Amino acid sequence: MFIGIVLTVFAYLLGSISFAVVVSRAMDLPDPRSYGSGNPGSTNVLRTGSKKAAALTLLGDALKGFIAVFLVICIGKTFAVPQWTIPASALFVFLGHLFPVFHGFKGGKGVATAAGVTFALSWKLGAILLTIWLIVALGFKISSLAALIAAAGLMIGAFIFFGNSLLSWVLIMMTLLLIWRHKENISRLFCGQESEIKKTEN
Repeated sequence: MFIGIVLTVFAYLLGSISFAVVVSRAMDLPDPRSYGSGNPGSTNVLRTGSKKAAALTLLGDALKGFIAVFLVICIGKTFAVPQWTIPASALFVFLGHLFPVFHGFKGGKGVATAAGVTFALSWKLGAILLTIWLIVALGFKISSLAALIAAAGLMIGAFIFFGNSLLSWVLIMMTLLLIWRHKENISRLFCGQESEIKKTEN
């Protein structure tokens, strides 16, 4: 029980590291919460014109989701970790990204972190959802639309890959939170006003 609680707390703290903010500070770029959509995520960081900063943000946010869950899976093979620890860590690293204690509880939308969590749980499901995201993103050039369609795929894939389990319901909860964080994007999509992914120079 104690190990499970420690790993869950660690997952939340790891999720609370906003790589959009960290990378922007390290590369002397504006705080991502001060321009564009105000969202501390890779898509908004890309608006600075720095592909490198956006890529590092995306990688960092995805890796923290992957590490939080993969660490629990590895430790669980050696120690008596409660079964609820994996879904709890998946949920709390995601909540950390959405509501980071290190950044005034104002975080991102959770797409990259959810992707990292999914890959840690099942690389096959992760690959399927990534493929869906790429097809939609390249076809429509709208990041939010790709994220929402991939999220819908996660809701279906959760039960296909993990059955009617606590983990599946946690993934459903994460998906609903992700969709809620995209509510403004959804409104703009219906109005035909959602911005496209733009090319940058560096």
